[in-house]
Parts: sequence; C-alpha cells; structure tokens
Amino acid sequence: MNTIKPGTNTSFGSLKQIDAGVLNVGYAEAGPSDGRAVLLLHGWPYDIHSYVDVAPRLSQEGYRVIVPYLRGSGTTRFLSSETFRNGQQSVIALDIIALMDALKIEKAIIGGFDWGARTADIIAALWPERCKAIVSVSGYLIGSQEAGKVPLPPKAELAWWYQYYFATERGRAGYETYRHDFAKLIWQLASPKWDFDDATFERSAASFDNADHVSIVIHNYRWRLGLAEGDPQYDELEKRLAEGPDITVPAITLEGDANGAPHPDASSYAGKFSGRYAHRIITGGVGHNLPQEAPQAFAQAIVDVDGD
Repeated sequence: MNTIKPGTNTSFGSLKQIDAGVLNVGYAEAGPSDGRAVLLLHGWPYDIHSYVDVAPRLSQEGYRVIVPYLRGSGTTRFLSSETFRNGQQSVIALDIIALMDALKIEKAIIGGFDWGARTADIIAALWPERCKAIVSVSGYLIGSQEAGKVPLPPKAELAWWYQYYFATERGRAGYETYRHDFAKLIWQLASPKWDFDDATFERSAASFDNADHVSIVIHNYRWRLGLAEGDPQYDELEKRLAEGPDITVPAITLEGDANGAPHPDASSYAGKFSGRYAHRIITGGVGHNLPQEAPQAFAQAIVDVDGD
C-alpha cells in the first residue's frame, strides 16, 4: 500500500442521504459499489473528516467505503421530532445496523475510534453475523451504567472533567454556547502533538451545528453515569453489554503513542478478543484522532484484519 500523507485530502465530494431506522443518515461513499464493505465510524467531538484520507486509500484497494455521520452530527437527522434524542451506546450501534440494512450490506468490516470504536465493538459482540472484522482504536470500550458509577483515582477522574461538567445544567448551557471552542479544546487535549490547522478543525466543527448535537452528547455522558435514563426497549441489549461479552470476530486494536484522552491499557482488554487478534501502537506523536493523524496505519489495519 502506498504511503498516505495526513492532510492529502480535504473533502469527500458530494454526500449521500438515506432513511435508516429512525434517522435520515448523511454519509460519504467511496470505492466500487460491489466492493467488500467497510464502515468507518467517527467519535466525539469529531466527524467524517477523520477518515478523509483513509477512505480514498481503501477505495483504491477495491473496498466499498461508507463513512456516516452519527446521530447528532452533520447532515444526519431524525425522521420524527417525537423521537427521544437518545445517546446511549446500544442505540448508536442499532443506527449502524439500520444503515447497513438500508444499504443492503449484509456484512462489513467496521473501523472506529472513540464513540465509533465502542460502536464497532458492540456490533461485533452482539451481531457478529453482520461484522466480518473490526479495527478499534483504544480496544474494548463497551461499558455499562454500573461500571460508570465506580470512582476512579483522582488523576483519572481529572481526565473525565467534561463528563462531570455535562452532568450539570450549566454544562449543557456551556456546551450549547461554546461548542466550537469546547471541541477545539478537546482536540488539543486529546491529541497534544497533533499540529492541526484552523481549516482542518473548521471542516469538522461545521458538523456540530446539527440541531440535535447537544442533546445527543449530553444524554450520552449523563447516561454513562446513570444520571439519565435510557429507553426501556433497549434494556435487554444493555444488560448483555454490561456482562462484557467477548468479541469473536478478527480484530486489530490500535493506540497512538500520544493519546491524551482517557483510554484503557491494552493489557486490560486483550482477553476480550477471542478471535484472531493483534494490537499495534502507532508511534510518531499520534493522539486520539488516530485515523486522521495516522491514516496510513489505520488503512493498513483494515486491509490486514480483512486477511483475504
């Protein structure tokens, strides 16, 4: 695979929209329509541009690459104003299953970081028949409300400052008012050695203007701490996830050597991957937004985890 220089690409070109489940999903697509499917899932506070260099490289390898805006981001919208603006982990995974159904994708390789990595983990754990393999930055991120109630050592708690801020109404109002500055601060803290320019940030920041963005983000973090209720129809899924199910599909986990965001040590989750598995540390000052900071390493991991 030819080397990809970060920042080579700045746009996906025209985006597509499709009704899927409770959403009308905005997504970028690259590669042949009959290629092996790869779904690439972004995190918070990021968007599809995290894969702006990864997607064209994979398309050159013959993959059909789908990069959706998650609920609350970019051009993805709820079909009904009545739908609960829910950010709990199982629901985001169900959004991706619904998108696969709408696109008539039976099985895909799924890659992600941050919220996207958690979503890839969940799909691999609960619906392995839909997931050929995964690439997950920071490994096994499936959580539960009970786990979220366990206090951490003070230094670890400090790294989650925004989660506690979001637990307050002041935090919700602050994020609503300052979401642009807030996101840039998170980028700087999570990737302290990534020298991104204003244009790179602004391309992603536009996606935070989504009318549901604040509601989804706030609910996600409050739900994790047990401060907001989920939707009862997903209780059974959350119960299964709370048991920490193993991931049996082939997996490669990645970690940047300069990830400033909270993340588990690889030794703590290696045992959760019971299929073909490898862990890679990506060096060179790579932070939390690994696909955008190190697109070559991420794209190579997708090709390698495919394995045929």
